[in-house]
Amino acid sequence: MRPGGVAGLRRRAGAAGAAWRAPREPATMTGRMDATDLRARLDAVRERIAEAAHRAGRRADAVLLVAVSKTIPVERIRDALAAGVAALGENRVQEARDKIAQLGRPVPWHLVGHLQTNKVRDAVELFDLVQSVDRVPLARALASRAVQAGRTLDALVQVNVGAEPQKGGVLPDGLRAALETMAALPGLRLRGLMAIPPAPQDPEDSRPYYREMRKLLDAARGWGLGSEFRELSMGMSGDFEIGIEEGATIVRVGTAIFGPRPPAR
Repeated sequence: MRPGGVAGLRRRAGAAGAAWRAPREPATMTGRMDATDLRARLDAVRERIAEAAHRAGRRADAVLLVAVSKTIPVERIRDALAAGVAALGENRVQEARDKIAQLGRPVPWHLVGHLQTNKVRDAVELFDLVQSVDRVPLARALASRAVQAGRTLDALVQVNVGAEPQKGGVLPDGLRAALETMAALPGLRLRGLMAIPPAPQDPEDSRPYYREMRKLLDAARGWGLGSEFRELSMGMSGDFEIGIEEGATIVRVGTAIFGPRPPAR
């Protein structure tokens, strides 16, 4: 059974993570140390989330931690699930398909990377939330496929908040028109905004972009998007605390949880 959308993630997160147990495997010292290291990393990230939320006068449980598992082996993801991660994020459709086939759906799966139109069918089948809807034609394709599949797909609209030509995303000055078009599509339920700012040299470099994203979210809610349009996905391993201080409800953290990534195959 597919988990529900974003609205149920925070209610389910603790129960889902606590209930899932990694399949028994031969015990080795390396395996135990790896699992212990990952749990320590995850606990440290949770503590940093709680501290950032406290500084902003917010509750830590108002922030969903998505563990981004791109290029991470399935065995390592099992350790993360056993440690209680609430959601998993993948960048590539095929990699996600292979992992879901082995791991199932103990927690929701988020697509956080660029999506090509020819992968829409698989994305609708696999993901509970697509965070990277970066253009109107993609939204139309996702909506059409979701209707055919008999489901409503939760989505975030990716904003190119730094106006970087090499990145996808709706530019801020075109956001209202794009949102109005996307919101009218059957089969697609817009839940908020996502951003990847210019790569920071210092975490504080991201603050003005995240502050601008919060302003855009507040403006969009005044454009008639409804009460469900409240999610703000911003912040990765290097700057997620800044994102939380500026209003993030979702942070996408990979390296800080899993350690250095193995090279992509």
